[in-house]
Amino acid sequence: MTTQTRPDRTAARRWTLLGAAAAGWVGAYALNEVAWTWLYDTVFGLDITIGWASMLHFFSYDTIKITLLLTGIIFVVTVLRSFMSIERTRALLGGKREGVGNVLAASLGVVTPFCSCSAVPAFIGFVASGIPLGVTMSFLIASPLVNEVAIALLLGLFGVGPTVLYVAAGLVIAIVAGMVIGRFRLEGHVEAFVYETRLRGQVIDSTAGLTWGDRLAMGREEVASILRKIWPYLLVGIGLGAVIHGWAPADFFARYAGPDNPFAVLVAVAIGVPLYSNAAGILPLVDALYDKGMPMGTLLAFMMATVALSLPEMILLRRVLKPRLIATFAGVTALGIVAVGYIFNAIL
Repeated sequence: MTTQTRPDRTAARRWTLLGAAAAGWVGAYALNEVAWTWLYDTVFGLDITIGWASMLHFFSYDTIKITLLLTGIIFVVTVLRSFMSIERTRALLGGKREGVGNVLAASLGVVTPFCSCSAVPAFIGFVASGIPLGVTMSFLIASPLVNEVAIALLLGLFGVGPTVLYVAAGLVIAIVAGMVIGRFRLEGHVEAFVYETRLRGQVIDSTAGLTWGDRLAMGREEVASILRKIWPYLLVGIGLGAVIHGWAPADFFARYAGPDNPFAVLVAVAIGVPLYSNAAGILPLVDALYDKGMPMGTLLAFMMATVALSLPEMILLRRVLKPRLIATFAGVTALGIVAVGYIFNAIL
């Protein structure tokens, strides 16, 4: 009797703690801005609408808000993603023809654990298992471009509409760019050793046999791991956003990067491509620029260029791709991002 009830008690305690944590998260998120406004406005008597007080207020509540969003969404998405692995993704894509394969690869890229540091092993594994180059590129573009951090922050900062547009645009860019690269027949611009790699034996699903306890532990570990990696970018991004929020003239960005400037999207992408950051670091800045009047299409183009075409990823990919293929990959993706920026500015 005792041995049978002990697992039940453990599971009940686990779900009780999870429910309490979720309730605490909702309460903290709902009271965050109210609490900081009360502190600075009522307790300290500061005018939080202008100057350094506005900057300090923005930095305080935005830091907590974005940390809460990251913690909650990364945890949930990691638990969901524990049912999907790189190995299973490779197995699903194997044998798929181009077109259908590009759509499936881009969709799987959104839900499969992937970052720029795993670009090389993922690329080698996919190509070595016979997945076409264009299909592989759709996965490599979609996975960092449409990620859970960006989705979580966009949802919290701008709501459902812009978030859905971002996800849809990212998938379209990944699908089309992969199909274009596949049409160029650039397989000869992949380093020869990639094709010489052979995967032997059956695909092993690393997620098989996981219990709910394992999946929840993975969620906690992923939250801690990502926060450790991104906190400098997070603070820098929020700090820049706070400075813009508190000190930049209200019409400055609207004048020089608004819809009336036909080159605004091009400039945003040109700045974003070499600028190394991630969604956690760039989205607080995007939030502040949006408040100052910069249109959503220009902002999304800037964010996508920064997240999808980071310099470290290009350096890592150089180990498996020759310069012409890297340039094609970056150029086609950048053109797609520019097109999305102009389209969104026209319809929003």
